[in-house]
Amino acid sequence: MNAQTLANKVWNFCHTLRDDGVGYGDYLEQLTYLIFLKMAHEYSQPPYRRDTGIPAGYGWPSLVRRTGAELEAHYLDLLRTLGQQSGTLGQIFTKAQNKIQDPAKLARVIHMIDAEKWAMLDADVKGDIYESLLEKNAEDTKSGAGQYFTPRALIQAMVACVQPQPGKTIADPSAGTGGFFLAAYDWITEHHGARMDREQKQFLKHHAFHGNEIVANTRRLCLMNLFLHNIGEIDDQPNIAPTDALIGPAPARYDYVLANPPFGRKSSMTVTNEEGEQEKEDFVYNRQDFWATTSNKQLNFVQHIRTMLKENGQAAVVVPDNVLFEGGAGETVRRKLLITTELHTILRLPTGIFYANGVKANVLFFDNKPGRAEPWTKDIWIYDYRTNVHHTLKRKPLRLEHLQDFIDCYQPGRRDRRQETWSGTNPTGRWRKYSLDEVLKRDKVSLDIFWLKDESLGDMDNLPEPDVLIGDIIENLEAGLEAFRNVAQGLENSR
Repeated sequence: MNAQTLANKVWNFCHTLRDDGVGYGDYLEQLTYLIFLKMAHEYSQPPYRRDTGIPAGYGWPSLVRRTGAELEAHYLDLLRTLGQQSGTLGQIFTKAQNKIQDPAKLARVIHMIDAEKWAMLDADVKGDIYESLLEKNAEDTKSGAGQYFTPRALIQAMVACVQPQPGKTIADPSAGTGGFFLAAYDWITEHHGARMDREQKQFLKHHAFHGNEIVANTRRLCLMNLFLHNIGEIDDQPNIAPTDALIGPAPARYDYVLANPPFGRKSSMTVTNEEGEQEKEDFVYNRQDFWATTSNKQLNFVQHIRTMLKENGQAAVVVPDNVLFEGGAGETVRRKLLITTELHTILRLPTGIFYANGVKANVLFFDNKPGRAEPWTKDIWIYDYRTNVHHTLKRKPLRLEHLQDFIDCYQPGRRDRRQETWSGTNPTGRWRKYSLDEVLKRDKVSLDIFWLKDESLGDMDNLPEPDVLIGDIIENLEAGLEAFRNVAQGLENSR
């Protein structure tokens, strides 16, 4: 049975559970527990005979042989007991709950998983199954899962530009379900696997990846995703911390940071006021290593990511448009970024590629540098893949081939060979260079730079398809509403 067939088999049972009110996210969470238990049992048997750390009486066979109310009661006891264990085992089962209330349907899920030999499946097959389930879950925008899912093609393109090397550390302060880690792992094994020695392979498996994910269920999915892709072991102490990355400096410095920090401009926390009502207050991180103090979450992540990098470490980070043009703290952060790092590349992304609506985003590529008075940034290369580009999640999703021209222009590993595709004789070229002096003369040092003409504004005969136009309108309305919500929240908090 191939990965897609098995994924469909596992996923189709969700429709039955939906009648009982079990959502996609809850179902995927239960699958995480059960698949992990089944694999742990298989690894404890010949020829592996590994000590998985699961207490006697709480392994996979204890679920298979029970039915009815006895199964439900034992499953609850099992989740509670395993959540108290150490290592990856305890981290996956921390605060675990049973969301499948019908014991008969729980038994069906157990026997469906029991029918497969998961340990014998290739890591790519297991990983593909879980990745496809995560993607299906992200498509269910009502569950909010999409905010943790970055388009795989975008992740792959970012990794292809950075080209992570063996023996180097890779971090993501907002790890989500681990997409950047998996793409980096695949890149390294594909391009260097045949030449890697045993020490490098062990480093890649156990020590290369570090991150944070504060949403407990998402972190659980991330740990399971990494484990199924052969990253880490059952008894390893996970390198994905459950803490807010912005609270303080990272525990170490890393060679690469690849990230898509959470959407939403404000860092806020819910408090109870004197009237007993809940309200949100802007939360400001008072960090001595930050250039600017602000409640803007995205600007805080940009500053934090810079502090995470080793000298000459490389970063690729997805940011919304406001990071490129916002005044005040935004201008301060941009100026400092241009001086202290080499901000060499910006990729302008099209709308319609994220599950969250109203997102206009970019990718910043910058390299950390040692301190000096002279700015490190000399030229900023911008690739406009937004103007006159139309994608939708269903009919025209973003694929890696759509970003191949950007990767070619980027010239990974040999940026000194870059050549502009834009010129006076080719005004439609998407790849253009701006000098530091040109950028510093712009209002608020804005990096929101574009030069291509929007063809749909002047050519009525070549308008996009109606669903694309509607999607663009929705994106713009959502972005406008989000801006007004932030203004309203600011006015409310200032009273």
